[in-house]
Amino acid sequence: MNQQKVEEGTLLWEPNAQQKENSNLYAYISWLGKEYGLHFSGYDELWKWSVTETEAFWESLWHYFDIRPSEPYSQVLAGPEMPGAKWFEGSSLNFAEYLFRQESPETPAVIFRSETTPSTEISWDSLRRSVACLSAHFRDAGVKPGDRIAAYLPNSPHAVIGMLAAASVGAIWSSCSPDFGSDSVIDRFAQIEPTILIAINGYQYNGKAFDRSPQLKRMSEALPGLKEVIHIPYLESGPEHPTEITVPVYQWDEIMKQEPGLLTFESVPFDHPLWVLYSSGTTGLPKPIVHGHGGMLLEHLKYMEFHADVKPGDRFFWFSTTGWMMWNVVLASLLRGATAVLYDGSPAYPKPDVLWDYAADARMTTFGSSATYLMSCLKQQMKPAEKFDLSRLRSVGSTGSPLPPEGFNWVYEHVGRHILLNSTSGGTDICSSFVGGNPVLPVYAGEIQCRLLGSCVESWNESGEAVTDEVGEMVITKPMPCMPVFFWGDDNMTRYRDSYFSMFPGVWRHGDWLKVTRRGTCVIYGRSDATLNKMGVRIGTAEIYRAVELEKRIKDSLVVSIEKEDGNWYMPLFVVIDEGDKVDDALRKTVATAIRERIAPRFVPDEIIQVNEIPYTLSGKKMERPVKRILEGVPPNKAASLDSMKNPDTLKVFTDFYQTRIAAD
Repeated sequence: MNQQKVEEGTLLWEPNAQQKENSNLYAYISWLGKEYGLHFSGYDELWKWSVTETEAFWESLWHYFDIRPSEPYSQVLAGPEMPGAKWFEGSSLNFAEYLFRQESPETPAVIFRSETTPSTEISWDSLRRSVACLSAHFRDAGVKPGDRIAAYLPNSPHAVIGMLAAASVGAIWSSCSPDFGSDSVIDRFAQIEPTILIAINGYQYNGKAFDRSPQLKRMSEALPGLKEVIHIPYLESGPEHPTEITVPVYQWDEIMKQEPGLLTFESVPFDHPLWVLYSSGTTGLPKPIVHGHGGMLLEHLKYMEFHADVKPGDRFFWFSTTGWMMWNVVLASLLRGATAVLYDGSPAYPKPDVLWDYAADARMTTFGSSATYLMSCLKQQMKPAEKFDLSRLRSVGSTGSPLPPEGFNWVYEHVGRHILLNSTSGGTDICSSFVGGNPVLPVYAGEIQCRLLGSCVESWNESGEAVTDEVGEMVITKPMPCMPVFFWGDDNMTRYRDSYFSMFPGVWRHGDWLKVTRRGTCVIYGRSDATLNKMGVRIGTAEIYRAVELEKRIKDSLVVSIEKEDGNWYMPLFVVIDEGDKVDDALRKTVATAIRERIAPRFVPDEIIQVNEIPYTLSGKKMERPVKRILEGVPPNKAASLDSMKNPDTLKVFTDFYQTRIAAD
């Protein structure tokens, strides 16, 4: 199949009868028939039941997964209005306690590899002991339920141990990746005032060492209420002991040498905070999004079991950092008795296909990454299946941005015809997905397989009407346990309401352009707050990127649409091309032709501007809205939080462009 011409909606994969019957989803449907007398003709009917009989669905999960609370719930859902819905009130449990119910002596709990560390397996027994050691230290330090534990850690076993130890004592976990600058970390952690900070001395990325000791010193001084630092000499060339830190410092290795005793778990209310995640913070302070023990437990059990089809003994990988919610999702694979597979380092060092090599070496069953990564594999003409043994791989995951049809096709051409491509979309807001994979449904190019169980997702037009086969605002009309309990410090829920409920009161507006097709599949067209508007017609930026980035000369791109004072629209396209190459008439013609044929003539860019790099957040999202604001005259430090950026220096190009080209007109 020609990768350049694959059409959206092309059938690429269908599960056979045996695959359907062996799926976890099939087992759940059979259980519903036996236990409740419920029978469904297909997934669509099951989904409709799950969002119509909301309480019955979530209560069925409670029983299906054998949740054993220390205190029972009085009712499933009290006050279904959003925001403010209360789930399983009266119940008391612990996320980490349920997770350790899945431990097995036969499979590793964690497999870890980094640029400097070969693949290492950690047994469940070893994980339990390490968590017990750190949990005992927390208790000795006086940590109480509700206290915050902050972590400045890479995607290593230290973070898994730290999170589970925090959860076990009822403390609240929050992590940032060490590639975050100290100001960015302080912006996040200072809001929650952690009691303990766990941090490394440095890390290696793309073959280069980065000493983080100065950042650690600054954080320890700036975080109010900090009582101690737990230090990890992660970088071999870095200092073994931090200096000039005024709070007590404890060494991780010394804590791990202690005799921990029995690992115990603090039973907490269903909505007791489990962890705090953060919005991207491209403008203003990042929002500290609080998720609860019970909501995360039920949601991640549902996602892993039914939509990722994870089974005990599977090996679950998603390329991530501790600053992205996909790290939390990888950890959640342990809830189903799978092995969490971790990687710390560049996805292209020491060779471009290092992650596929790791997939074969670790015998992954799920390989997750971003749409950007999969498209880069396509552009580099990688053929992993020819080079590596990927026979154990059952699923490839994609998230972060919409995966174009060509990316779907590349997976089936060069990773495996047997693969379930789980293209999924959700976010930090729920630490999960609203739409995503399904082991009993076919895969169509460019389309997400389904709306997930319990996710009452619709596409609404401007009048607030649900539409089919049309692009509209993605909304969620029924509450879910995984919705944030609150934003930290947002006592009157003002920021919470403004974030999700300002457009449609009582209905969650997610901020994506969505099309729900007649067959129930979904297509995401990018963020609705980065809409391209040309003469009154709006489209998502993802459509432009799909059209232009198939041109091999274009390595990356960013497009914005700006309304001028005279009422006209200006739409520049910024592109990254090879060093030594130049934007010429041939490239302009190719781009114009692609957009005319694939989208519409009115969306041919007014100008194509060459740049060295596209600005990204630390979590890998293109910064369309901040660039648009800069081109409207907003100073960079007001348009974006520079410390939340992967490459803040890139904004100077857009500031110069505004001053010399737009403001000068």
